[in-house]
Formats: sequence, C-alpha cells, structure tokens
Amino acid sequence: MKTYRIAVIPGDGIGPEQMEATLKVLEALEEGMSWRLSYTFCEAGDRCAEKHGTPLPEETVKAIKSSDACLKAPVGESAADVIVKLRQMLDLYANLRPAKSYPNVPALRPDIDFLIVRENTEDLYKGFEFFVAPDVAVGLRVISRRGCERIAELAFKLSMRRRRKVTAVHKANVMRVTCGLFREVCREVASRYPEVEFEEMYVDAAAMNLIRKPQEFDVIVTTNMFGDILSDEAAQVVGSIGLAAGANIGDEHGIFEPVHGSAPDIAGKGIANPTSLILAAAMMFDWLGEREAAKLLETAIEEVLAEGKVLTPDLGGKAKTMEFAEKVAEAVRRKLEKS
Repeated sequence: MKTYRIAVIPGDGIGPEQMEATLKVLEALEEGMSWRLSYTFCEAGDRCAEKHGTPLPEETVKAIKSSDACLKAPVGESAADVIVKLRQMLDLYANLRPAKSYPNVPALRPDIDFLIVRENTEDLYKGFEFFVAPDVAVGLRVISRRGCERIAELAFKLSMRRRRKVTAVHKANVMRVTCGLFREVCREVASRYPEVEFEEMYVDAAAMNLIRKPQEFDVIVTTNMFGDILSDEAAQVVGSIGLAAGANIGDEHGIFEPVHGSAPDIAGKGIANPTSLILAAAMMFDWLGEREAAKLLETAIEEVLAEGKVLTPDLGGKAKTMEFAEKVAEAVRRKLEKS
C-alpha cells in the first residue's frame, strides 16, 4: 500500500486548531483509500522563533524536502521569513489560488469559479530594496523570460482541465519592460494552445472586473504582486477569505496552506473555520495525483455548507471548529460508503 509522507506545520494563532480539525477529516478520508498518510510534524513561525531563535529551522526545511508534500497552517508576523523564504528556497514558482462560490457563503454571485495562477518567486518579492539617498528608496522588479514562460505554460495546462480560457493580467502600458516581457511571453505560449481562448487585461481593469463580472473569468495568470493583491480581492468576492486555500508548487515540491493569516484575536477559542486548510489539503491531493480524494473532500465541504446546520461563527453559525470538522468527516464517510 502506497504511503504519502506529509510534512505538517501547525503554525501560529488559529493554525493548530485548524490543523487538528483537518487531520480529523483526513483520518476519515484514509479509511476508504488505497493509500495511507505518514505525518512529520514540523515547527515554523512566531512560536518557533521564540523557542529556537529562528522562524524556520533547518530541520523543518529538511523535513519538507524529504516529504511528498507539506501541509502548512497559517503563521504569524514571521510569515515572510517562512513561506516567502520557502518559495524561493524550494523554487515553488507557482501560487494557485482558486475562487469559487460555495453554498451558504455570501459570494457576489452563485456561479463564480476561477483560478488565479500567480508567479511566486520573482517581481518585487525578490526583496531587492535599498536607499540610493537618505530619503530615496528603490525596489527592483525582477521579471525573467524563464519565470514568465513556466507560469504561463502552467496556466494554459490547467485551463485545459477547466473551461479553456486564460486571462493574462499585466500593466504593460506603464511598466513597458517588465510587464512588456510578461505580456510577450504569454502571447507566445498562447499561440501553442489554439484551443484555449486567450485575452489580456490591465491589472486595474482586472480588479474592477473581478467585482463587475467575476463569472466570466476561468484562469487568470499574472505576476507575483498583482497576483497577491487580486487573490485576496477574489477571496472576498466569493464571500470570505476564511475559506480561501492556496498551493505553492514547483517541479519537485509543494506546500499547501490557507491564504489568510493566523487570526490571533480568535486563537484558542475553538471557533476558527477550518475550511481553508481542508480545501488546501484537497489541492494537495490533486497535486499528488489523487484527484478522487481531492474531489471527495471538496464535495463533502459543499454538502455541509449547503445543509447549513453546522456552521462556524464567521458563516453565521455557532459550531466549534471540531464540530464542523466532525460534520465534514461524517460527510466524507458517507460518500466513501456510496462509492
């Protein structure tokens, strides 16, 4: 029987509660699968920094490298020293952030379903900032042909599994060199996929159209900073950033996590919504090639949300984190019995 080795980072704030709930659901999922999960628990984040003097110990990096995938809960103020560093270190060049309407979640429309494919290692997030004079600071925007080509190629490949439409988002009318290169490469890749509808959109127009006509998007491909901003907007367009999951993937490694932060204001109260981390786990299974498991997790979530009897406070209910997880686990088991 195949065993997947998963590095688990419980994180800070509500992270440990979300992780406990998610592992409860994955326990139910394993019962009906022909594979098993083996966990290696790792430390990273604010609490880790207080304990070990670093938010990202070498032991954690080694565990991620030797695992098949990493499931990571949110961390606190040290997020840039954890996930941004891991993206660079492991060459996790693609950040995938789906935005989808779910039952009993206040999305702008019930028919929203698109995916933001964000370049994850370049742009201003390289961190090349410095002062050129006492009161003048400069940040270098790094955009490479290789970076553009591999993120565009991935976007078009993913569109083939969806509705076959790709929107390249840039600002080439102002940033003529960096965004100009991104636009040029996206056009080149588009020419190799004649069966995929291709369009371009300036980032300000894209921000507007995410609200005006979100149902018309399928796959959005864009640069690092634009993708970061648009994906948070997209999460709110579909009702709540508390349900937003993301994947950081490269050719060899993958880290799957909620989009949101550690929410220290509600930590320890047992009321956090674990949906974002459960959906991140679904993305992990999809990346591992276990698409049946990925779909089963998502449909179990949809079933519980549609029923509307066990919802966490952020969705208007009174359920605790583990109550919601147990309800999802029950839905998983029912679906396994029927399959």
